[in-house]
Amino acid sequence: MSNNISTQHNFDTIVVGSGIAGLSAAITAQQNGDNVAIVERAPPDERGGNTRYTESFWRMKNENEVSEDFEDRFAENSGGWPDLSILEDLVRDKENQPAVLRSLGVVDPNLIATIAEEAPKALKWLKTFGIKFDFLPLYFLSQSTTRMGPIGGGLALVDALGKYADEEEKITWFYETAARTLVQDNFGSVTGIKAISKNNSPLELKANNIILACGGFEGNPEMLSHYVGAQAQFIRPVSRGGHYNRGEGIKMALDIGAAPCGDYGSFHAQPVDPRSKDWEPVVLNYSYGLLINDSGLRFTDEAPALVDSTYEAVTRIIMQQRNGLAYAVFDKKLDDIHNWNATVRTRVPPLESNTLEGLAEQMKIDPAEFLNTVTEFNNACPEVNTDFDPLNPDGLRTEGLSINKSHWSRPISTPPFRAWPIICSNCFTFGGLKIDENARVLNTEGDIIPGLYAAGEVAGIYYRTYTGATSVMRGAVTGRLAGADAALRRNN
Repeated sequence: MSNNISTQHNFDTIVVGSGIAGLSAAITAQQNGDNVAIVERAPPDERGGNTRYTESFWRMKNENEVSEDFEDRFAENSGGWPDLSILEDLVRDKENQPAVLRSLGVVDPNLIATIAEEAPKALKWLKTFGIKFDFLPLYFLSQSTTRMGPIGGGLALVDALGKYADEEEKITWFYETAARTLVQDNFGSVTGIKAISKNNSPLELKANNIILACGGFEGNPEMLSHYVGAQAQFIRPVSRGGHYNRGEGIKMALDIGAAPCGDYGSFHAQPVDPRSKDWEPVVLNYSYGLLINDSGLRFTDEAPALVDSTYEAVTRIIMQQRNGLAYAVFDKKLDDIHNWNATVRTRVPPLESNTLEGLAEQMKIDPAEFLNTVTEFNNACPEVNTDFDPLNPDGLRTEGLSINKSHWSRPISTPPFRAWPIICSNCFTFGGLKIDENARVLNTEGDIIPGLYAAGEVAGIYYRTYTGATSVMRGAVTGRLAGADAALRRNN
């Protein structure tokens, strides 16, 4: 295992980052004959980026097929209101499409179709490293699509692929090294990177191909403030791995004219307990209770539909509250719901009191305002709640409130009363680079930048709402596409 001690600085392919996208790219290129190096900001025991800390669900109905709604969900979230007079040229062959379409900031449907087609192949490839997939327990009590994942989560992927890369030093590692700048020749081809290693030591590496797989910018407060806005100060990466993702891969490519794609002003939002030191300490039981901001008021419909399809939108609204904070409030009736504990992954106990006034004091909000909010809600709940069904939208709706709750509405009236604080966490950012179905980066003129690839979070494909259980899948597929094409380019 090398660590900035190699005297060799020339490679066929250099991969920046070692999450699922980077490892898939590096190993695929190596298996196709390339001499490969990985540049990784983290030390060896923390390699793997966000992948190391995720359960890595894949939006698939079995090992051979993606979910029924896979392409439809991407189409629903493919980028605002694009110009239809430009999109109509999608029916043309790539060679005959106008440059303005090729570089347009919307997701190429051919790329999504490629991910759908290649995902089963990527899964089978991962199984050759000893990884097993199955339908695993979720932190949702019910779900609106089909998901499966590797046994052992993302850490199993990082460990298995990392072990292969380490064996007989198949791949050269440059740990605790951050790529900063892309190097190009006089013909516009990318030929290397400039990086910074320990003690601010500059390093330049040469290669025929550079694959950027170093994540988004969830660990960069400057970029978050620029793109997301002032409320970004109240969000944090959902796991330790996200702190290593500081956006250099995206910035260095934009600096040489790469076309942007994906929603730069948004990110995959998850509701977490700010008191917890755990990774991904989600609080996903709120649809059965109330969401209260630190002014003691409700501010959104807690239960517009099943949580797995709506939590991201609700979490963004939490981010917009004062101090980016809300509380999920319940009474004893929460315990009527079988296995509700599966929806809460924080190990910090909730605030608890036998009175609503006492709970308000622990929440540090005005007791009178809180009591008024709860009383109004209780009076608006259906008189009969025998139709309560925690696993399906049950239509138990409040009436007469300025913001009604659509489902699972029951009075908050029976002690003990409990509350979990919730903030918005940033799982990964959406803005990235535009790539084609071989993960090659396009420039703002719609042309391929020779020698430059982007995989995983660096490639922008999401807008507004994350298509759940697709990020690790996207990383594995785009990484393999990049690694295979890089090796093919060397051979040609």
